[in-house]
Amino acid sequence: MPTLREVRNRIVGVKKTQKITRAMKMVAAAKLRRAQGAVIAARPYARGMKALLQHLLPSMEPGTEPLLTARPVKTLAVVVITSDRGMCGAFNTNIMRAAQAHMATAMPDFRTSRSVRLFLLGKKGSDFFSKQQLPIAEKHPGFFNHLNSGEAAAVVRRLIDMYLRGEVDRVDLVYNEFKSVAQQRVIIEQFLPMVPEVGAHAADTHKGVDYIYEPSQKDIFSALLPRYLNFTFWKALLESNASEQGARMAAMENATENAREMIETLQLQYNKARQAAITKELLEVVSGADALKA
Repeated sequence: MPTLREVRNRIVGVKKTQKITRAMKMVAAAKLRRAQGAVIAARPYARGMKALLQHLLPSMEPGTEPLLTARPVKTLAVVVITSDRGMCGAFNTNIMRAAQAHMATAMPDFRTSRSVRLFLLGKKGSDFFSKQQLPIAEKHPGFFNHLNSGEAAAVVRRLIDMYLRGEVDRVDLVYNEFKSVAQQRVIIEQFLPMVPEVGAHAADTHKGVDYIYEPSQKDIFSALLPRYLNFTFWKALLESNASEQGARMAAMENATENAREMIETLQLQYNKARQAAITKELLEVVSGADALKA
């Protein structure tokens, strides 16, 4: 049974940990407000640009735009977006598990062949996949420490160059989409080549509207497509950043609550042990007094 000093030291240690988790929760909450605002502001622009491109797609002649031309997938590039820091619950674990499952589905022999190229954004993903003996095209640990659109655009340019040179036949993104503080959803979407949407999920903002384009639909599409790819990639980074802060805030809130419960349990244990020690001392005093009387 632990001594009173040991229990008291444990209570002090848990209280210190509770202060750290409470502070980390407050920091994550402040960062989340900014990240959430950036995501909410980016979504309408992304939807509008996507709707315009989907409206222009039917006017494009097959084979005129290389970034629209699908080909048999012999080599797959997977961009895995994780965080640079831990203590955010299952945020990174879900992403890495989903990425591995996706590669196993798309390329069943990806572990024995070089049919997958990994682009790893974030330290956690870089550390994990570096131990998996997989072909890594690029690693960007610390990417979210100074998140900016310039570095994101540079990654997009390299992805486009690899696709145009035929080094990869498809590029997929794996990241967490921000839903709420307590909920993030893993998204796996095709980045290159761009595919037209059909059916109920197609962007139909401009459906049934016949516009007159100047200079031409092809020129406008060719000018907008690189911007759309850059912004789609940037939006995925913003989604991941907001999801990370939300996951960390929820994890630190749970840790703070668990620390409070542990302190209560230890305090009760300490009080019982202290009461037992006092009772024992009283019994010894009474027994000694009785012995003197006898």
